[in-house]
This record gives sequence, structure tokens and C-alpha cells, in this order.
Amino acid sequence: MLLPPLSPSRAGHLIARFSGVRALVIGDVMLDRFIVGTVTRISPEAPVPVVRFDHEMHRIGGAGNVAHNICTLGGHATLVALTGQDEAATQLTEACRDAGIAPAFVSDPTRPTTTKVRVVTERNQQVARIDYEVDAEPAADVEKRLATAVRGLAGDADIVVVSDYLKGAVTATVMRAAIEAAAARGIPVLVDPKIPHIGQYTGATLITPNSHEAEAATLTRIRDHASARDAARSFRERAGCEAVLITRGDQGMWLLGKERGEDVEGYLPASAREVADVTGAGDTVIATTAIALAAGATLAEAACLANEAAAIAVGHFGPAAVTPDELRRALGTDRA
Repeated sequence: MLLPPLSPSRAGHLIARFSGVRALVIGDVMLDRFIVGTVTRISPEAPVPVVRFDHEMHRIGGAGNVAHNICTLGGHATLVALTGQDEAATQLTEACRDAGIAPAFVSDPTRPTTTKVRVVTERNQQVARIDYEVDAEPAADVEKRLATAVRGLAGDADIVVVSDYLKGAVTATVMRAAIEAAAARGIPVLVDPKIPHIGQYTGATLITPNSHEAEAATLTRIRDHASARDAARSFRERAGCEAVLITRGDQGMWLLGKERGEDVEGYLPASAREVADVTGAGDTVIATTAIALAAGATLAEAACLANEAAAIAVGHFGPAAVTPDELRRALGTDRA
């Protein structure tokens, strides 16, 4: 069944309440570097394009993009993440502060800060990518510092968001600390998952797998609304969470959750109008869902807002953060 639409007046009311939300974001932060240039010839040394450098830029990626989206939407975000002790960590810290994010980084001198270097043309075509990362779980003392930071900072949060990219920060101990701290406060925990860690998310309020992740976790081929419904039900049982929001790209979303003790399930058609880059769309979905829930939205209302925000985000190149005004225009609240 189709989820009920969100009226412009209700959307406007919820968006207006975003500014009071305090979120604790936990997960794998990364620095996205873009080396931009022009291509006019192929190298005589190997069959690869020669990129003439024009400029370089960097953005906050991974869990940092989730926190950035929350801040850009008007909320306040504190970010607990794992970095190295290097120049990339310094750049990330400065970029977070510039974006209004409060960084609470735990540094590990044995690993580099996760960095994705993309060589792209002026037409936003990617030529190559170089990854600097160590994805092993941290040593026990580093893990303990992460868990301690989570417990200490959850006391000031209205909602907890875990962004798992399998880069080492989201361990079973850290995840347990997040769920226990949130339960003590009576606040939701949202998780953007990776399937190898699905057993760690038990007790989460809402998990947001994409179609491939939901299929892998449930051994279900998602072809239509009926199979999306079956996959969501199976995923919820396996993960031990309260609600599931499956993102299906150009097929929209499928939501399964509970409101007032009753199951709520249904789909939202995709709202994307022009797709430039899907990088970071999942970050936008979970960030918007989180800030909306903390602002008083129902699960269905939060999913509607997230669906529209994702449509805006994929119209930009690279990880993008959506503004309240963009969301208002998309939902027609400026005409309500």
C-alpha cells in the first residue's frame, strides 16, 4: 500500500522544529578529496587519460556527511568517530567545525584517517579513486575510548544515529554502548547498516538498508512491493529492531514499523527528478529521518521527508547536504 502523503502545512511545521534537535552521530568518518582537471589526451606510457590539474576540493564523508546533513537541516550534531593522527584528521576536524558539527574524534596513531581521493574531470566523470584506510577493528583501548565517548555524549542527545561503513569504528562494544545509552534516555537509535554487522544492531529503533543489503540479509530477491514487504519483515526479525526502511533507488522506499502498537507498512515512490550522483544519498536519508523523528514526526512522515531530501541530494555532485529551504520548496510548504 502507498503511504499517506505529507501535507505541506504538516511538513512545514516539522521542518520548523528541526532547529531544536540534538543528535549524536556515531560511525566511520572519512575525508572525500576531489582532484579536478581536464582530459584532452591519452598517456603515451599506458592506455589511461592524462588529467591536467585545475583545482582540488574536499568534503566530509561517511558518518561526517550524516552529521553535516543534520546540521544543514538546522539541527545540532556531535560526531563520535575514529581517525588517525595525520593531516587528514586535522582537515576533517576543521571541516566539521566549519560545518557546525561538534567533533568528538578518538585518534589511533596506528591507522590513517579514512580518505577517498577521486580524480574527476570538469564534467564530473570519475577517472580513478585512491583509498587510504585500515578497516580492521581498533585495539581494545581505542575501542574503550570510543564506547566511553558514546556513553558520555548520549546524555545530551535527542536521538542517536549510527553510520556503519565497515571501517572499524562500529564494533559490538560501541554499538552496545549506543543502544544502552539511548535506552537509558528513552531516545531512538537509527542505524545505516552493513550486513556483516547485522547481529550487533539488536535493539535499534530503525535500520535503513538499501535493496542490496536487504536482499543479502534475508536471501530475498526484491522485485516488487510484495517482495520488498517480505524482505522488510524478514530483516526486522533477523536484526531484532523495531522498524525497517528499505531504500530502493528509483523504486522509492518501503517502510515497516510500529505506531501505537500497530504495524505500519507501505511504499513511497521515488521523488528523484534529475540524478547527478547517488554518492551519500543514504546519509541524507538517515539524517533526515532522524531529525524528523526527533522533531515529532511519525515514522511515515519521517520517511516522506527523507524521500524528498534524497531526491534533492542526488541532484548534486558528491556527498551533498540538503537545506530546509530546499526541502520546503520540494514539499510545497512555501505555497501552503
